[in-house]
Amino acid sequence: MRWFRQLLGSKRVQLDPGRQQALLRDVLHRYGAGSPVRFPEQVEAITRILDDDDGLVVAARMVGEAADEAHADLQAQAHDVYRHTGRRLLVHRRNYRPLWKEAGRALRWPLFALPSGLHPYVQVTAAVAVVGSRAPRLGRVTDPDLLLARVFEVLDLTVIGLEYGQVRVDTDAAALADRLISTAGQVLAAIDDPPRLPPPVREVMRRNNTLDVHDPAGPRVVGGINPGARMRECLLV
Repeated sequence: MRWFRQLLGSKRVQLDPGRQQALLRDVLHRYGAGSPVRFPEQVEAITRILDDDDGLVVAARMVGEAADEAHADLQAQAHDVYRHTGRRLLVHRRNYRPLWKEAGRALRWPLFALPSGLHPYVQVTAAVAVVGSRAPRLGRVTDPDLLLARVFEVLDLTVIGLEYGQVRVDTDAAALADRLISTAGQVLAAIDDPPRLPPPVREVMRRNNTLDVHDPAGPRVVGGINPGARMRECLLV
């Protein structure tokens, strides 16, 4: 595995697992929906905390954990649907869109209830920002190919939430979607042999739909987001 050889061969990387645990605890306990500080300001604060290689490891871990927990939640929801109705739902991590097309009304968006306490508009947005800004370092501290797959997975769920009306399209939701798209592009650019774009990304890129973006505190429309256009801009390199 190329990333592991790079990690072993680099004398400049000195990681501290104990510090990583302390950083993760700090980010989870000090920030989130319970804080009186606005989400964008919390995101900025977290990105400043995770500003070195240990912070990058923590950020990558949070992205992966968000994806893993969301997948486990959807599997549990699919099991509940089967138990109550006898209807079998297929949950594929590489493409959640068929699941939502078939049974979206029977499902809840999983990123608002992650058991780890990660909030999509705080810790997850910040973690994604850190991963993107330090993408050239990823090969020295983690497996960038696996991390990219998890970024695409969270992106898939985020765009699904916006498109299917399960998530209010406000500036915080749009910021998460935009950051996931730009970070995916940054990680792709940092990988020597980048993989093909996953099916949900290719599907969204064929569209040109602009969604109104609302003020988090009220009904006012303050802008718009076009996920397909943004993906074409960042991912077609």
